[in-house]
Amino acid sequence: MKTTIWDWQKTTKGNREQRAGTFDEIAELYDLARRECPEQLFDDLFRNLPIEPAKTDVLEIGCGTGQATLPLARRGCRVLAVEMGANLARIAQRKLAGFEKVEIVNSRFEDWEPARRFDVVLAVTSWHWLDPIARYRKAAASLKPGGTLAFTTVSPAFPSGFDSFFMEIQDCYEAVGAGRMEFPQPLPHEIPDARDEIEQSGFFEDVRVVRRLWTEEVTADEYVAFMTTASGLRLMEPAKRERLFAEMRRLIDMRPGGRIRTHQLTMLHMARVKSKA
Repeated sequence: MKTTIWDWQKTTKGNREQRAGTFDEIAELYDLARRECPEQLFDDLFRNLPIEPAKTDVLEIGCGTGQATLPLARRGCRVLAVEMGANLARIAQRKLAGFEKVEIVNSRFEDWEPARRFDVVLAVTSWHWLDPIARYRKAAASLKPGGTLAFTTVSPAFPSGFDSFFMEIQDCYEAVGAGRMEFPQPLPHEIPDARDEIEQSGFFEDVRVVRRLWTEEVTADEYVAFMTTASGLRLMEPAKRERLFAEMRRLIDMRPGGRIRTHQLTMLHMARVKSKA
């Protein structure tokens, strides 16, 4: 059966917890390599909310070092951000220190109990790290009546004419024992969203999904820096990981201008919490 990038993002409980913990080990590098979320993401979010940003009370799950927290803060939101990694939380606290309406809490979302209810529960690229059984129930319990759950899923995407680098690097992935992605991959519009999962949870209704395909040209340094923070590669044997990174650099540096073109699909899922009977 063909392996897709979507399959590679699925995790088991033990694997999920182990991979999620890798980000805190390289918190400073994570902060340098992971860019702020694009403003368009928050335009899409607030366009679908019945409340303006400055009046919105947001619970952010898994804030990392503030990649989504900063854009929310600049829009005037009140934000309580829960981050399980102590090092990541410390950096976020430092970066958000100038915003009086922002609070960073170092805790696993599953272990944390809210002292208030929120207009929005938001998880940007962190929803898949949460316990799949508990996350919908706890998010629903954290929302005010009529409140909104919003989370993103993010996947590398391979539209027509994608950069051949991603096929060429598969030989090295296979050589270091990391498996091989076969092509063609599903087109961006064919990658499944989480609509059915949200509805089947029983806690939410009025599900909406906004898809955005982002294209960017990056250098070898930029691409390797980002991949250095990838959880799966953090768990790879160091010698194999360095071999893979060296091959990435070689292939990218051979390109005219020393750049490759990347595509990333972000799906913003939004759903309203059901009223209690």
